[in-house]
Amino acid sequence: MQTQFVIFIFLALATLVGAASVALSRNIFWSAMGLLSSLVGVGGMYVLLSADFIAITQVLVYIGGVLVLIIFAVMLTSHIQDINVSNRSMGLAGGFLVFWVVATLLCFVALWTPWKITVVPPVEGTTAAIGNGLLGKWLLPFEIASVVLVATMVGAIVVARKEVKE
Repeated sequence: MQTQFVIFIFLALATLVGAASVALSRNIFWSAMGLLSSLVGVGGMYVLLSADFIAITQVLVYIGGVLVLIIFAVMLTSHIQDINVSNRSMGLAGGFLVFWVVATLLCFVALWTPWKITVVPPVEGTTAAIGNGLLGKWLLPFEIASVVLVATMVGAIVVARKEVKE
């Protein structure tokens, strides 16, 4: 077996197991940890596809920003264990029915699609061109996005801060 194929299988399993734990876990913290596993697996697949900038963006934005914000919100909620958030309208049987229908459809499409086999091009770095674009032509939108993110963070801190009473 090729090393790249083994790494792909490992990343695919990490992604699938993480996604399943997000959907099936009853504890919201372990759901967040499953999301971490899933996002790391997707970031690793981007690395295998030679999309280094997208992989780093995946790690910084989704894991470094979104997931940390989710865990921060979970930790700020004091009685999260007392609330039962499960949806009992469909139940487990309805979930498995939807799963099997979608899985069957996806397997059918994957097996009967005439996939093109192409030669893999050599790995080229994409970060230099994107960095030059962000610091050249797209500098103003990049800075506006950073100001919006800072304002969002300040707003989150103000909302999360507890009022001190004398």
